[in-house]
Amino acid sequence: MSWYSFFKLSLVRPFVKVAYKARVEGEENIPATGGAIIACNHTSATETYVLPALIKRQVTYPAKAELFKPGKGIKGIPKSIIAWALKAVGQVPLDRFGGRAALDGLGPVLEVLRAGGVAGLFPEGTRSVDGRLYKGKTGVARLALAAGVPVVPCAILNAEETGKLLGMIPMADHPVVRFGKPLDFSVYHGCSDDRAAVRWVTDEIMNAIMELSGQTYVDVYGTSIKYGGMSMEEADARVRPRPGGGPAPAPCTPDAAAS
Repeated sequence: MSWYSFFKLSLVRPFVKVAYKARVEGEENIPATGGAIIACNHTSATETYVLPALIKRQVTYPAKAELFKPGKGIKGIPKSIIAWALKAVGQVPLDRFGGRAALDGLGPVLEVLRAGGVAGLFPEGTRSVDGRLYKGKTGVARLALAAGVPVVPCAILNAEETGKLLGMIPMADHPVVRFGKPLDFSVYHGCSDDRAAVRWVTDEIMNAIMELSGQTYVDVYGTSIKYGGMSMEEADARVRPRPGGGPAPAPCTPDAAAS
């Protein structure tokens, strides 16, 4: 038994089912074999372990690259333990997420997908500041188009921390992990550098997540509020009925994809 299976089956799954009373809907929408991306909304840190605990297939998440570096000396023991645990359960380092450099930073995730694995990603790139759904970054679309894999939209509901702790673990109240039908973007396979295609695919993924979650959509990056100085009033003015919504772009040509 792998470390991933050991932790999931003996520790994490029993905990989230008993303590959180978590449940899953639509797991049959996850392909039983082959590479796939699970793209989720992101409102709480609890989502990163509730989702993989409840489904059969192993999920690989990209984590910040610095978390994989062991600490130095006695004070660095906690950091070393985290680095070991991430590697032991098969997680991979993340350097960059958005823009044309995304595939360079997400290379380890691309390898997982091409090997037939499942990657879990949060297209917003950060946790929601207020429970609303924010504009998706294009890393997920670029990965899907480069690897030629389907994207399974996912909404995680009621995952917010309640403020109570069980030991050092934050509690959540009846979270629900809901999966939608896989999204097939194979017509754009190889178009991961086509700006119009990756933006449209990203918006379609975010719309599928919105329909599953029922969240209000804000057409601005969540990082703009957290780190860019945008006010909540400015964000309120960017509320939209759905992400994107324009016509699907024409598939790229081989020459355009390489440019």
